[in-house]
Amino acid sequence: MKAVILAGGLGTRIVEESHLRPKPMIEIGGMPILWHIMKLYAHHGVTEFIVCCGYKGYIIKEYFANYFLHMSDVTIDLAQNQLEVHHHQAEPWRVTLIDTGADTQTGGRLKRVVPYLRNQEAFCFTYGDGLSDVDIRSLIAFHRHHERWATVTAVPAPGRYGAIDRDGQTVTDFIEKPRGGDGLINGGFFVLHPRCIDLISDDRTSWEADTLPKLTAQRQLMAFEHHGFWQPMDTLRDKTHLEALWASGAAPWKCWD
Repeated sequence: MKAVILAGGLGTRIVEESHLRPKPMIEIGGMPILWHIMKLYAHHGVTEFIVCCGYKGYIIKEYFANYFLHMSDVTIDLAQNQLEVHHHQAEPWRVTLIDTGADTQTGGRLKRVVPYLRNQEAFCFTYGDGLSDVDIRSLIAFHRHHERWATVTAVPAPGRYGAIDRDGQTVTDFIEKPRGGDGLINGGFFVLHPRCIDLISDDRTSWEADTLPKLTAQRQLMAFEHHGFWQPMDTLRDKTHLEALWASGAAPWKCWD
């Protein structure tokens, strides 16, 4: 199974960092938050990634193109123009980096990577700015069991995020960024059937505001409840909090060795 990761937004609420690099490349513990997300998926057996680039996407491409330089010890012989890599620290990942446009909306970005999802029964889909200890294997198993088109990970969080109403586990309504209230909200970490993409019109389509309501209207969206750790990195305060958790040596999302 492949995982599609949105990594093209501007990150306007954390402009202190995002004016220099795309939000998913902001570092937690010296590694991009995108890397942390990919490590979570890889721990659960998902090692093929499609990264939807946009704003400053060349930085993401350069990072993975030079992954050995970032992760390994090297000797550079300037006189001979040679590079020797010591103690290779690579990941068993296949990463496809797609330029999905600077101004494309979240749904539009997903639609642009359709050619790379051919022959996929289902695929994972998430944002490039949120960390969690969600059990990806259980999420995928839940999706396969209910046989609907889409699964969203539903988590408790403040009312600034898109709220979910349910009938049992079937999502009956999706309200993007309500003014307040309790209950479960969209925590990202989706599993989708490719036919979900047929509901996306073009680059202007928002996954949250346009596509999720269509899925709920057709009763094709199911909720996988997660009551463990979940934290988006929307602001500098969020980044500081995640940094402190990592520095403590007990980051809740670090499930890998």
